[in-house]
Amino acid sequence: MSLREPLSAEDATVLLAARGEELELLLDRAAAIRDEGLADAGRAGILTYSRKVFVPLTTLCRDRCHYCVFVDTPGQLLAKHKPTYMTPEQVLAVVRQGQALGCKEALLTLGDRPEERWPEARAWLDAHGYASTLDYVAAIARLITQETGMLPHLNPGVMSAAELAALRPVAPSMGMMLETTSRRLYEEPGQVHYGSPDKDPAVRLRVIEDAGRARIPFTTGILVGIGETLRDRAESLVAIRDAHERHGHVQEVIVQNFRAKPRTAMRDAPDPGLDEYVAAVAVARLVFGARMRIQVPPNLSDPEEFALLVRAGADDWGGVSPLTADHVNPERPWPHLDDLAARTADLGFTLRERLTAHPEFVRDPGLWLDPAQHAPVAALAAADGLAGASAAHNSCNPDDGVAEAAGSRGSAAGGPTDRRSSARPAHGSGVRGHAEAAASDPASLEDGEWELLLRAAGDDLDALAATADDVRRYTVGEAVSIVVNRNLTSSGLRARPAAPAEFTLADAAAIAADAWDLGATEVCVQGMLPASEDPAGYAAIVRALKGAAPRLHVHGYRPQDVWDLADRGALGLDGALTALREAGVDTMPGTGVKVLSERVRERVAPGDLAIERWLAAIRAAHARGIRTSSVLFYGHVETASERIAHLRLLRALQDAAPAGGGFTEFVPIPLPGPAGGVPLVPGRPAIDEHRAMVAVSRLLLSGSIPHVQAAWPRVGRDGTVELLRAGADDLGGALLDGRVRPEAGIEHGAELPVAEAAALTRRLFRPLRQRTTDYREPPADRKAAVR
Repeated sequence: MSLREPLSAEDATVLLAARGEELELLLDRAAAIRDEGLADAGRAGILTYSRKVFVPLTTLCRDRCHYCVFVDTPGQLLAKHKPTYMTPEQVLAVVRQGQALGCKEALLTLGDRPEERWPEARAWLDAHGYASTLDYVAAIARLITQETGMLPHLNPGVMSAAELAALRPVAPSMGMMLETTSRRLYEEPGQVHYGSPDKDPAVRLRVIEDAGRARIPFTTGILVGIGETLRDRAESLVAIRDAHERHGHVQEVIVQNFRAKPRTAMRDAPDPGLDEYVAAVAVARLVFGARMRIQVPPNLSDPEEFALLVRAGADDWGGVSPLTADHVNPERPWPHLDDLAARTADLGFTLRERLTAHPEFVRDPGLWLDPAQHAPVAALAAADGLAGASAAHNSCNPDDGVAEAAGSRGSAAGGPTDRRSSARPAHGSGVRGHAEAAASDPASLEDGEWELLLRAAGDDLDALAATADDVRRYTVGEAVSIVVNRNLTSSGLRARPAAPAEFTLADAAAIAADAWDLGATEVCVQGMLPASEDPAGYAAIVRALKGAAPRLHVHGYRPQDVWDLADRGALGLDGALTALREAGVDTMPGTGVKVLSERVRERVAPGDLAIERWLAAIRAAHARGIRTSSVLFYGHVETASERIAHLRLLRALQDAAPAGGGFTEFVPIPLPGPAGGVPLVPGRPAIDEHRAMVAVSRLLLSGSIPHVQAAWPRVGRDGTVELLRAGADDLGGALLDGRVRPEAGIEHGAELPVAEAAALTRRLFRPLRQRTTDYREPPADRKAAVR
């Protein structure tokens, strides 16, 4: 076969089976064709991505795909305390945070035509004055651009020609995955698309054709590994190419690898092998040639696999969010954008941001963009058609509201809609009004208003917790995360241990090896060495841990411990951090402080580090690229205003940290013992004290510190469930005791194995995600089975 001629389905099928030396030749050819296309486009050596927010407008759907965890039933929505549709206020709250982080794309993803299956969806649309879900999509898309200047990318599933034409004025691009042309997977009982009317391949191909006739820049692609044959895969690629050749509208082809999800019919199906996947990417490049953009989602592959994917001819990473989760694949977080840029550079390419419409379409707006999109796209585009300026706020008349922004003169599908809900009503006063305002813009509340939220009780507290949980849901997503770790209290280091909590350096090495053998990815080390011990012991412990388990992440040493090394070791703060970093410390716990108030420290913990010294250590660590956690120990003598000041200071520290660094999470911890358990509101139940603290933390820190941890060792399993309903998204560590000197770890005896954590999150209908200390994906050989 000639690779200069368009590949037939027969030829593509043969190439999809390439392995070994044949696969190597295929990858080399695909990369050369990609490079030729980038050079012809005037951007040689550039890979692209779109900085986006993911807006899951509704998770109801009329389809029943066997691999999907995105979709809910009405009963599941009730169990999750989740709305039928996101409200305009909820959408804008997320989009505005994304705008502040430099996002230019708002991806609207939702289930197909839920009102045709679920009466609850129909009732919501009727009550709010929308003719259909697509009518509401149009309203929200128009509102996003009017309020923020960001560009919607619409992914609402199957659309008619009339619906595509009606949506064209509100978005510069749209998309829908073809997935596969296999009719067997659609028609045969038990297959992935059986019972899903919108997954009929003929229907989906018709949408792609209609989008071309409407001159809509369109994203589509295939899903690899859902039961299709190699011939199905080849025919799917060729079918997309044929449509593009007729209309020229397909702006990118996504080659997406299937990832099995717990609690789905395909939970035990194997993911496609790496060779199989990269062969599909390479064949896609050969099928489409040099000018097509071939996208591979970076969160669905391990970073170590990126080199093969790029070598296979990929030139686009797709949408990546610095704010929101991938709600379709909640167990697979986006890579940090600085990491993605570094990985791309390591492969010999430069990462550039693009808009949701690709440059070829941006530079020819008369042909490809509705006139209503010319100005919004031009405002964000650079001269080469890639992304330029940040999204600027385009203010609308405050009297217009959502109804006018949505175009209340008619439905997106062409029908009249004269009962639209009032738009963007002014936020009221009191707890509920302040909570809604905080969800949209945390900076809009005064200290006194935040203090009012901290004191919420009864129905007001329920409303506050629900609002905070919605912010959690629509930013970091539904997944609850946990790191498999073990604690080691460094205060116990001795040359000759005399108590169960004491250990030698040899014990530290054995503890690390044991933890690694049990599946841990982290050891958390903290605690001041006794004055009788050489301060060099801090680094010696780390070297012992790393020597026994080189891949183990060391989360090591509070600011107070670092200062002890700095002072007694005569190293100074910078010298102490350098010594610990060189020994192998990866991140630091931001503990050793109760509340960032000298008044509180002097009354509750005068032996703690002075506040200014704690702040200096945290700033210095962040400046060196050492990420830290952050905490607040509450429920003693502190006031509501001191809690709010603490949270504001943490947010300021995060704002000053280098991009991609700073705090990994915030942990509000109730203080136990005789000094603890003091409520802000006399008589308020303890669990309500904790719910209010978590909810306010989520709202005040949103857009800054993404993760809020539930302190399960302090509040118990049932209390943890309540905090996960109030805005928390993380369980912290599993706190393995281990088999070597378990007493040497603080909180020993309080384990939360991954299986128990999964059972806990199932009560909430939320998935559990195992993470690393810095919220990345653990290596495959470190992941515990979660079903």
